[in-house]
Amino acid sequence: MLIWIGFLVFIIFLLALDLGVFNREAHVISASEALGWTTLWVSVSLLFSVVVFFAYRQGWVASELSGKRAVMDYLSGYLVELSLSMDNIFVIALVFRYFQVPDQNQHRVLFWGILGAIVFRGIMIGLGIVLLNRFSWMTYVFGVILLYAAVRMLRPDQEIRPERNPVIRWLRKLFPVTKEFEGDKFFVRRRHVLAATPLFVALLVVEVTDIMFAFDSIPAIFAITKDPFLVFSSNIFAILGLRSMYFLLAAVIGRFTYIKYSLVAILFYVAAKMLLHEVVHPPEWLSLTVIVLLLGGGIGISLLWGGPNKVKTE
Repeated sequence: MLIWIGFLVFIIFLLALDLGVFNREAHVISASEALGWTTLWVSVSLLFSVVVFFAYRQGWVASELSGKRAVMDYLSGYLVELSLSMDNIFVIALVFRYFQVPDQNQHRVLFWGILGAIVFRGIMIGLGIVLLNRFSWMTYVFGVILLYAAVRMLRPDQEIRPERNPVIRWLRKLFPVTKEFEGDKFFVRRRHVLAATPLFVALLVVEVTDIMFAFDSIPAIFAITKDPFLVFSSNIFAILGLRSMYFLLAAVIGRFTYIKYSLVAILFYVAAKMLLHEVVHPPEWLSLTVIVLLLGGGIGISLLWGGPNKVKTE
């Protein structure tokens, strides 16, 4: 229990430092600043594997996993979640472009979107673990979900139509929505009536988008490990790094033409691992190696032979 409390306190501290100190004032995130934050989050995420090693070696976590096995599972899960977030970055860029969110307000949307994602993913991870522990056949259900996600990812890109989103329609029934942005405010009062701003609508779409992606990514990590702490911590670190990676990669994500095929291959691999878990037992290092090779191969091929990849947003 103490390791859980310590982890959550550490994450809250980092987020408070981010919003309350370094990004207190709304401003445009430069490429150098985004690179600095991305380096920080990736470094912290990787260094956390040291904590994982000692936590499982010393028995701070109630688990039968050795420290070495826990580190392998943590890093594999982190890379799976981080790689599957690549598509999320692309969609967030399209959402911001669709709503014409000012550059200086995008960090605020992503920050609060990350907080919501932590809560929702925590709930989904908890439900997933309960289902897997109670119903063994749920492993096959999650495997089929991953296969469907892989096939769906191969389809041509779909146009984004937020106005057709039922959540957005529900919001418009609850609150009037202003036509113009009101600085970095999500809500304003107009003639004593509380109204949502387009910034909040964009936040809501980003939140719903992350939940949709979570239905793919969370079953994927269950193919690596079912340990609650490893699943949650690797997921959270991948989400936290997503915000800074967005500002670093959004402008050039179109160049990574072949990264989609790497993600598809990763999904097929973890789906096969779940569906064949009773007959195939790969060594603990294999998943990490396969994920690194597939992701690195997609990035390398994209940089060598990739080109611009435009998607319609209107």
